[in-house]
Order: sequence, then structure tokens, then C-alpha cells
Amino acid sequence: MFDEKEGVIPGNALVVDPKKQFRPLSKFGNAFLNRFQCSTVASPVLRGISIVDTPGILSGEKQRVDRGYDFTGVLEWFAERVDRIILLFDAHKLDISDEFRRSIEALRGHDDKIRIVLNKADMIDHQQLMRVYGALMWSLGKVLQTPEVARVYIGSFWDQPLRYDVNRRLFEDEEQDLFRDMQSLPRNAALRKLNDLIKRARLAKVHAHIISELRKEMPSMFGKDGKKKELIKNLGQVYDRIQREQQISPGDFPDIKKMQESLANHDFTKFHPLKPKLLEVVDHMLATDIARLMDMIPQEDINVVAEPLIKGTGEACILDTRVFLTVDDQLKCSVVIESPHLSSSSSQLGGSQDSRHHYLCLSLAA
Repeated sequence: MFDEKEGVIPGNALVVDPKKQFRPLSKFGNAFLNRFQCSTVASPVLRGISIVDTPGILSGEKQRVDRGYDFTGVLEWFAERVDRIILLFDAHKLDISDEFRRSIEALRGHDDKIRIVLNKADMIDHQQLMRVYGALMWSLGKVLQTPEVARVYIGSFWDQPLRYDVNRRLFEDEEQDLFRDMQSLPRNAALRKLNDLIKRARLAKVHAHIISELRKEMPSMFGKDGKKKELIKNLGQVYDRIQREQQISPGDFPDIKKMQESLANHDFTKFHPLKPKLLEVVDHMLATDIARLMDMIPQEDINVVAEPLIKGTGEACILDTRVFLTVDDQLKCSVVIESPHLSSSSSQLGGSQDSRHHYLCLSLAA
């Protein structure tokens, strides 16, 4: 993050700083906070962006080591708040470990934010690259479990000479595609926030129906514990009943397993009954107020340019020991991580001082 004074802020200090947005992370405990830190650098690039770099994903025998905190829970927290998530793969190491699989599964629900980068592609020739690309798509198809084909950017994102430069044109084109994807984020920042608001409102309505239905099914006198266990076990049937009666899409319901785990710690008799007037307020907001907000969002002209998104002289943001972003005076740029929360008036990644990008990167451990 940007700061006039360069330094490193430990995690326990970060979560108590009212000027930072990390207070909710205190729930993950000292085991996480002791490993969490914020590096502040007086770089102009960081005036408009915040980069979140995750630790390397464990593979092989290292997976047996317990991190000591809820790693996937931390990923979920950041995934909800960033605007772009890049899954980083090395061309010579495509195996998806169990932890990486769990990490990708934790990102479900944020598929629109995910981009995939096949890095270090210059380490293999064009024939091997075709095989590697096919193997990556096959592996991702089993993990992502979506009918859409994932967008994969192929390149070598560092400032060193290419080992095999037969694919130089391909790498340059892929790099520009990635820049254009990132360039669209600031323009649509306000629209994305409005989309998140609508999503949360719909989830709140569904949650109200679920809580009300569970409260209604509870007995008034005896057998409360047994009925609670029965309702939690048959939560899927409750979902189906609400879906039929309220005409709610199945995709709007929360994950059953997570909901069952959460409900086990609550007393259903203390749940509040459904208040139709409050739901009417939400419906009015979605039908009327949101439409007015949509009209207020400035529609900027999108001029696609061939030049790199980030400009500067000698600026470098180290994202990983092998992968980093470099900008020189010839405007030669390489990028690896991503995710911005910019104001809608900002039209490029640098943005204004009151806008900030958030980048989340998942990379394999060396």
C-alpha cells in the first residue's frame, strides 16, 4: 500500500488501525495475524492500487503441514472485496494440489472476478506450450466446474529476455489483452458496487424467508432440540419449499453445508417472524431506487488503446520472487496480480488519490 514512509506494519497493528480496512480479519486469530503484514512504499503506482499477495499454495509433502489458521476463510474474505482475482500457474508446474483445489473452491461465487495466467511460458517451446495449455484447461475443467471456458492469459511476466522467443507475438498480444481487461475495471467500478448491493439485497430477502420458515416450524413447548436437528438435516427440503412458494431462483440460496453449520449454533425459537413491510421496502428499493442509481452512473466512452495500462518510469512492484510488475520509460510493462476498487471517475489504473485498487494473487509455492 502507499505511504510516504516506507515500512512494514504487522498484522496485529493493522487490525486495530481505524484508517485501514482490515479490522474484520481479527476473527482469524493470532495464528493468521502473526503472518499477516502490510508493506508500505512511497510509489506513485500504489496511490491508486492495493496489492494482496497470498502465500504460496502448498503442494506435495508440504500439504501435511497445518497453517494454523483458516486459509480458505481468509481467501473468501478477500475475494468478496477485491475486483479481480488472478490464479497464477507456472508452465512447468501444472499440478493442482489439494490445497489449491480448496482455494479455488473457496472462490466460487466470484467467477466473474477470476482470470487465469499461465506464466513462464517462455521456458518451453511452442510444441510443449500447446500440450501444457491443453493439460491446464483439462485440469481447470475438473476444479472450476463451470460450462464456460476459463480465459487463460499466456505469457512470461517479468523483465528478463525470453528463453524461447518464437511465441513473442503471442505473449505481447496476451499481455495487452490482460491490460485491457484491467483497464475496464475503473470504468465499471461504480456499476460493480451497485451490482454487489443488489446481490446482497437479494440474499437478505432469501435469508429472511429461511429464518422465518425455521421459526414457524419450531414447536412451542416440547421437542425443540429434536425438531431443530431435523430441520437442519432436512434444510434442502426447506429450501425447496421456499423456492416453490416464493418463486425464488435456486441460485439465490446460501450454501447448504455452510448454512447448516451456522444454524447449529443458534436457537430457532429466538428467530424473528417475517415482516412483509420490510420486504416491501427492499422490493421498492430494487425496483425503483436502483433504477435511479443506474441513471446516475456516468457512462464513459470506452476507447480501446494499444498502449499498456500503467505508465511510469522505473516503477516496480514486487509481487512474488519470480513474478512481478515492471514499467520502464519505453512503456514496456508486465503484470501478474490484480484487483481494483477505483472511483467511477477514474479511467486508468493509476486513478486518483482517493481511489484504490485491490489485487489478489494465488501462486504455487516454489
